[in-house]
Amino acid sequence: MTIHLPAEGGAIRPYQPRTEPATFAPGGAPLACRTVFSAAHVVADPYADVTPDSPAAVDWDATLAFRRHLWSHGLGVAEAMDTAQRGMGLDWAGAAELIRRSAAEAKAVGGRIACGVGTDQLPATDIGYPYSLDQVRAAYEEQLEVVETAGAQAILMASRALTAVAKGPEDYLEVYGHLLRQAAEPVVLHWLGPMFDPALEGYWGSTDLDAATRTFLDVIAAHPDKVDGIKVSLLDAQREIELRRLLPDGVRCYTGDDFNYPELIAGDDRGFSHALLGIFDPLGPLAAEAVRRLDTGDVAAFRGLLDPTVELSRHLFQAPTRFYKTGVVFLAWLAGHQSHFTMVGGQQSSRSLPHLARAYELADGLGLFPDPALAESRMKALLTVYGVAQ
Repeated sequence: MTIHLPAEGGAIRPYQPRTEPATFAPGGAPLACRTVFSAAHVVADPYADVTPDSPAAVDWDATLAFRRHLWSHGLGVAEAMDTAQRGMGLDWAGAAELIRRSAAEAKAVGGRIACGVGTDQLPATDIGYPYSLDQVRAAYEEQLEVVETAGAQAILMASRALTAVAKGPEDYLEVYGHLLRQAAEPVVLHWLGPMFDPALEGYWGSTDLDAATRTFLDVIAAHPDKVDGIKVSLLDAQREIELRRLLPDGVRCYTGDDFNYPELIAGDDRGFSHALLGIFDPLGPLAAEAVRRLDTGDVAAFRGLLDPTVELSRHLFQAPTRFYKTGVVFLAWLAGHQSHFTMVGGQQSSRSLPHLARAYELADGLGLFPDPALAESRMKALLTVYGVAQ
């Protein structure tokens, strides 16, 4: 069978879908040489009568089933993060419910989970973020309590409100120092670059990344016993390598670089990165198998599996990067993890048809669809809706 896919400029090109998937069975030995989290998407309730600015309507059964899928392959779940549309459709009330439900599910199945702690109960208003530093700190504290009460590890996420309110590096040092002293267990610090969220431009008190890095390291150096690791999402491999070499002993670097993750996870003679990645949502089984090859010391086999996925990842995360979630959910639908291509906040409309068609082609070429015929039929259905004859 041939499927006709649209390309940029209105051209239509034939594509011959793959007939056999790559098979990576659940189970297997626990991942040993790297700690690996997949940031996971949420599944919207397609029957809810909502508007793009309504509170998110979530299909909890399908959302939790996808997390069980990730756990079954040995991956940890990074919950209520950017991939779950925090600040892009999922508000704090929805995120809190997601944290509670996912943490309970993780406990039931023995899965590893870490959850995002932010300040998104302080939304932007017509005049920006009219909050005090104390209010920002209190918002973080409220969310930290929810995550710790749920029994999950905390990930201190970058805050839009703190970016707007902070006068300089000293305010970041004060807020993060307070939170780290208060945290019951070591946390992950998250540096999310403005390519993922433009409102985070100038995080750590400076648009100069060298100056921002110094402040970030000062936060860690003041409380190394309370920092399990850092999650770096700057899409700059060399900066991540240099940063991880400056970390105190025992503090991990979790790569969030969806452009350069194979080389960063493989590492060099001076260290390596663990992983906390949105691209591991669609790559979950393949990524787990790759790390198991690394567990045996077979770096070539690890790279042989993971390197070919970079083209897909760079496609999904191309600018505007913050809309990568649309491609992630689209692939979950094609792979049969959910019954529809609907997103909270109506974000399914955030990528073009040619972009989605190329994502289908790249994912199919990697064998990511357990049922290629199902993926093909769903892709054809979407093309029909857009008026592309088959």
